[in-house]
Amino acid sequence: MGNRKRKYESGAATSYVTRNQALKKLQLTLADFRRLCILKGVYPHEPRHRKKVGKGSTLPKTYYFLKDIQFLLHEPIVGKFREFKAFVKKLKKAVAKKEHGDARRIRRNKPKYKLDHIVRERYPSFIDALRDLDDCLSMCFLFATFPQTKKTRFEGIHLCQRITVEFQHYIIASRSLRKVFISVKGIYYQVEVMGQTITWVAPHKLGYQHPTDVDYRIMATFVEFYTTMLGFINFRLYHTLGLHYPPKLALEGLGGKDSDLCSKSELWQERLAALTQVLENVMPKTDDVEDVEMDQFPAGDGDDPDRLEEARVEAEKLKQFQKLFGSLKFFLNREVPRETLSFIIRAFGGQVSWFETVAVGATYDEADETITHQIVDRPNVEKKYLSRYYIQPQWVFDSVNARKLLPVKDYFPDEVLPPHLSPFVEETEGEYVPPEKQKLLSGNTDETAEQSEEEIEEEEEEEDEEDEEEKGESSEEEDTVERLYSQKRRKVDTTQTNGGEGKDKEKGRKGKMAVVRGTAEKDDAEARLRQQQMEERKLAEMMIPKKKKQLYKKIMFGRKRKVQEAKKLKEKRETYDKEQKAQKKAQKKRKTSV
Repeated sequence: MGNRKRKYESGAATSYVTRNQALKKLQLTLADFRRLCILKGVYPHEPRHRKKVGKGSTLPKTYYFLKDIQFLLHEPIVGKFREFKAFVKKLKKAVAKKEHGDARRIRRNKPKYKLDHIVRERYPSFIDALRDLDDCLSMCFLFATFPQTKKTRFEGIHLCQRITVEFQHYIIASRSLRKVFISVKGIYYQVEVMGQTITWVAPHKLGYQHPTDVDYRIMATFVEFYTTMLGFINFRLYHTLGLHYPPKLALEGLGGKDSDLCSKSELWQERLAALTQVLENVMPKTDDVEDVEMDQFPAGDGDDPDRLEEARVEAEKLKQFQKLFGSLKFFLNREVPRETLSFIIRAFGGQVSWFETVAVGATYDEADETITHQIVDRPNVEKKYLSRYYIQPQWVFDSVNARKLLPVKDYFPDEVLPPHLSPFVEETEGEYVPPEKQKLLSGNTDETAEQSEEEIEEEEEEEDEEDEEEKGESSEEEDTVERLYSQKRRKVDTTQTNGGEGKDKEKGRKGKMAVVRGTAEKDDAEARLRQQQMEERKLAEMMIPKKKKQLYKKIMFGRKRKVQEAKKLKEKRETYDKEQKAQKKAQKKRKTSV
């Protein structure tokens, strides 16, 4: 017989260690251990059988995998942590003895470490790094708005500002922005980079006060790793587009007045952060190069022609969407969020500028006659130009989410803005869809087709008056309708009695055959694909086997309940709209009476 294993000497009891055991094994303090775990991506785990792992004890403890702790033993940063402890002791001793020369020498020899090897270790491929970029961008954009305090140092804040601006320049150059949404937490952005969807939130540019219940040392450790990671990603992304890294700007079009606003060392950084200039390429562009078009190959035996057609339609839509503001020129007033709007407008091919005294990077003045839209957030504007539209900032966000230019009359200054719908919410079949979103989905948002609320109210009043007039004339119309109906009945009876004679007469009336010019039918690919999807769905329902019919009925019952709830919400919205219209009519009557 082999050696008998004792209790708690095998299995789960040996695969976990507590936090105190890990600290003794690594010979680190709790703060250094936390920092090392964040940098290496090691997190605690909850065992399935706490009593077995705790060797009979069920006390609440933090457990780690033993393999993870053994993996940390060979990390070179652990040696740097110990060198830094020795550095702090030497520096304190020199300062206490007032040996200033030795203190300066010790400060110059401060131990430093890099996190490049950790980034390569945690993300073996570039796509893995892009998939984990959401939290990285959110944290970097958050730290870029922090003021300099004892808890947040200037070096980390400045680094976050620089790398986030570099990432925004890449999004502008590649036209990768897809969705934008304003919320209470901040502004949500969604981009598509190399087939990966990345979403992050940037805080509002408001006066910020540090909360007291947050451990900024842990956040700073995350930012330390994320800045290194984002630097790697920016370098790779810039080289995929053939751009210089660090980025270089074409500064020829800028005036010399910007140098009066800040020092020369900060001027280049401010111009880069303005997001109004185009980046320089590694290879200079020639004028002969044209836009590259997609190659069209004939469909093979295994290819589905409908899917190829759908992909082609989506590619054309995306190409038009990327040039949404390509023919527009914007000017921003002082009160609007300049950084956010300039990023969104430039990401869709538009031009943007502002007053020279507001910030560095203005490319043209307010008096420029080629400006098409001026974004304001005040009820009244003192000086107006007839050659441009004055709109509120929400028009830019809603146009991006609708993937087309919305009518500007709903976004004029001092107008009640339409609801700002979230583009991240996708209603399934049977769920309630707001009427504003139904308009966007139906496509009736053109300025010619859409009517304002005042016009609709006037039409309703005219319809009421017409109904009253028609009530008096209804008796006369009924008599005429009866006469016409009796005449038609007589004609039908005569054709039935004559039989073949009537057909011969009709042939004689037709005479010779003639060639009529035909009209070309418009092939609507989207409608054809939608109809095909509906037919495929009906066929799939018909082919459901009897065993699964009951499950299908349950699913359909749940959908019917959703439809009923959606109908209730629609009724509530209709009653609310009627009340609002009644209030507006009452206000108009009061104004006219006064």
